[in-house]
Amino acid sequence: MRNLDLTTLRSFVAVSDHGGVTRAATALNLTQSAVSMQLKRLEEMLGLDLLDRSNRKIALTPSGEQLLGYARRLVETNDEIVGRLTDQVWEGEITFGVPHDIIYPTIPRVLKQFNAAFPRVKVNLNSSYSTALIASYGSGDVDLILTTETIVGPGGETLTEMPLRWYGAVGGTAWKQRPLRLANCRNCLFRPGAIKLLEEAEIDWENAIDSDSDGAIMATVSADLAVTAILEGSAPGHLELVPTAANLPELGTQKINLYGGRTPRNELVEQLAIMLRNGFCASDMAAVNQS
Repeated sequence: MRNLDLTTLRSFVAVSDHGGVTRAATALNLTQSAVSMQLKRLEEMLGLDLLDRSNRKIALTPSGEQLLGYARRLVETNDEIVGRLTDQVWEGEITFGVPHDIIYPTIPRVLKQFNAAFPRVKVNLNSSYSTALIASYGSGDVDLILTTETIVGPGGETLTEMPLRWYGAVGGTAWKQRPLRLANCRNCLFRPGAIKLLEEAEIDWENAIDSDSDGAIMATVSADLAVTAILEGSAPGHLELVPTAANLPELGTQKINLYGGRTPRNELVEQLAIMLRNGFCASDMAAVNQS
């Protein structure tokens, strides 16, 4: 019976998540040669080619794709066991703020990973607008926040950038109406920029709803009463991208910024920040592979 080496599996998962040996080595705090050797050892142990190295960018072979799910579960189980049984018991509480529109799909995976590693640490999730989160972070009410912004503020770091898109009801026609009916929460950071771009394009518009409720906004748009601006990939299934035939202005991109991750005051906060960086990096690579 052959036993798989968890160290090699961890390197394999890291290479898949980060899109290459260099980034994986940085995330694992190893040298590139060490990661490459671990991958070779894993392939020799299984007698399979797991990575397609024929192109400049490393990709998984069919065997590698099949192994990835198993490898990820084994690594996560290992980390959970170590986290729960290790002699060094971490206890504490972290308040983490994140805008509602970037919670999925990355945040649940990161919180699950963090809980497995630090089961006795309570993470209080605070979902609000970026402006409110920035104010809460400035007053010390939260330890760590993510924001969606066009720039990065003092002390922040940009984890990734996401395109902002126009969305409407599936099969809807609200985008054809003039004035264009717009639905975004009154405190939404996307709203002023979208309005400015519409006015520059000389497209008449009007508010379809005046509300701070995300549920009310989604209901209005899904009923085909308005269009809205949402980060690509974060829209619910009952909405779809407005067709290019609408000739609505491009909305540009939004930065996903992290604040509090480089403050050497709390090791647990730093560990959560590391997982967030890796999580958004993995999401970026998954999006690239799908495209």
